[in-house]
Amino acid sequence: MSHQKKFVASYSGGKDSILAIYRAIKNGYKPVCLLTTYDEKNERSWFHNIPQTLLEEASKALDIPLVIIKTEGTQYAHDFERALSVLKSQGVDTCVFGDIDIQEHLDWCSERCKNVGLDSYFPLWQENRKKLVYEFIDSGFQAIITVIDTTRMNEQYLGQTLMKELVEQLEQENIDVCGENGEYHTFVYDGPIFKENIHFQCGDVVRIQNHVRIPVKMI
Repeated sequence: MSHQKKFVASYSGGKDSILAIYRAIKNGYKPVCLLTTYDEKNERSWFHNIPQTLLEEASKALDIPLVIIKTEGTQYAHDFERALSVLKSQGVDTCVFGDIDIQEHLDWCSERCKNVGLDSYFPLWQENRKKLVYEFIDSGFQAIITVIDTTRMNEQYLGQTLMKELVEQLEQENIDVCGENGEYHTFVYDGPIFKENIHFQCGDVVRIQNHVRIPVKMI
């Protein structure tokens, strides 16, 4: 492309956001930074529950600078747009998202970008969920399951490495293998775009209503 598009990635720490970043880089886009929303009250990233120290370690391992948006529910969209606006002023022209096929997610992300004059890019959009998980694994990425919605899948999978055998087992149990509906979340700690693997440890299991998670933290 005549102009190499510079992108910020909506980074959760999970497999879909990482695969989207990987795809974007392979398609000729240049990563400028990772953008992560952070729940300051609970001192962890929204949805994937990753502490700031580990997010910073991931940024170092990926060799992509990190921008953290410390926000809460009512200000979430406003703060996200404000961060995008600042990044646009610094030369970013695209925001990359790892959403696959939930229209509500695409609409929300697209609107945030449109409101500040950025392009939105969804490298995984409307592709087969199982094929995407297999691509992630076959590409050499390493991830563990860190959060599970116990109304959707058994908590026995918590802390397990995402492998093809596990994917097949989920499919046999009629569980969405990609976890796109919130069945599970992952933390990616190594792969082809990592300059080094992330060293971390798992804490004691935490149960909050219908969710169970295993905290990941720096060693």
